[in-house]
Amino acid sequence: MDVDAMSAFAVFDEQDSGCISYGIESGGRRLFVKTATTAAAHQSLGRAIRFHRSVRHPSIVAPIDVVDTDDLRQLIYPWHDGVVLNHATVHGSDRSGLDRFHHLDPAEILAAIDAVLDAHQAVAAAGFVSVDLYDGCFLYDFDSKTMRLIDLDEYRPRPFTIEGARLPGSTRYMAPEEFVHNASIDERTTVFHLGRTGSQLLGESHLSPAQQQVIEVATRTGRDSRYPTVEAMVTAWRSATSG
Repeated sequence: MDVDAMSAFAVFDEQDSGCISYGIESGGRRLFVKTATTAAAHQSLGRAIRFHRSVRHPSIVAPIDVVDTDDLRQLIYPWHDGVVLNHATVHGSDRSGLDRFHHLDPAEILAAIDAVLDAHQAVAAAGFVSVDLYDGCFLYDFDSKTMRLIDLDEYRPRPFTIEGARLPGSTRYMAPEEFVHNASIDERTTVFHLGRTGSQLLGESHLSPAQQQVIEVATRTGRDSRYPTVEAMVTAWRSATSG
């Protein structure tokens, strides 16, 4: 897609992902165009293509078109209004969106968390695990009260082994095994991410004792002592929340 020939109303060129993205208008609609500019980003968008071909969920923003050649890898998404809860750039993180989110009515926050959990039930059912999930993946529309998931480029089929020193991601969300060379990553790693999502989005001080217990089990250092599946973790969370 020739972005230069169109009207770009937003430019995202200060990410550390090796991608450059634009908000553009084309044919009367708004689009989000993400293009790889480095070899690592080319590989990452390749993962994104495979992921979105396998996983569909209303809360996961999926590309509507893909350009995939040896020289160009580009994903075209529908544009959605909203605020990224953690706008991370090479200059640091802007969590003003997360702070605003924390001041919402608790019921609204819980509904947003449930959307994230429900989406990851679909992720797990398709045989994928979350990688680099953090509040920078959460796009929240404060007007429509809608949570959407974006930039899930590093999600991978399970299980897989860490080839480098560690996986990409925010240390506030990452499981201990993600920092270990040759460690195996499986569904229990996603369980950890979702536990951290619950505590980060709702806030430690707002967790009920039952919710705290679910978070404690989901984020245990020993992977084998966590909930064995995303389904089990989500069931426990919903039970704790409804109670």
